[in-house]
Amino acid sequence: MQEMVIYGVSFDMVGKQPIVLLKAVETNRFLPIWIGHPEAAAILMKLQGSSTPRPMTHDLITETLSELDAQCTRVAITELRDNTFYASITIQTSDGREIEIDSRPSDALALAVRSGAPIFAAEDVVEESSIEFEHDNEDTDEVVEKFKEFLEDVSPEDFAGGQDA
Repeated sequence: MQEMVIYGVSFDMVGKQPIVLLKAVETNRFLPIWIGHPEAAAILMKLQGSSTPRPMTHDLITETLSELDAQCTRVAITELRDNTFYASITIQTSDGREIEIDSRPSDALALAVRSGAPIFAAEDVVEESSIEFEHDNEDTDEVVEKFKEFLEDVSPEDFAGGQDA
């Protein structure tokens, strides 16, 4: 597993579908994952420090875990199958048990930003579906520009993972 961080949320230029961009902590590899609009809003709101007057679903889950003396300890993007990413959420209970729960990546990421849980991606997912942007310095504006150029021509099918067209 490679540790990842949420680098940002953007929209593909063709379908205006939200994309969360994960960056590998140790490399210049970026993993784009297409997500739904509500989940993109949930992730962006928390990243920007905004809140709603009433709890959103991911806030409710975080608060429920806290009240049960449990916590989200990590989320992982586990596989890409048939153009769909899969994820898991690891919960640690008050008695020390770890429970792994199947999740959509968008929900796992929304929970991770609320709980501070680390984000990981399986090696084969990173190898198969990530993009490497080569640059000497960590120039955020330059990376964002390259990513925007990339988004102009990309579609979810481009990440089919070796399937024959």
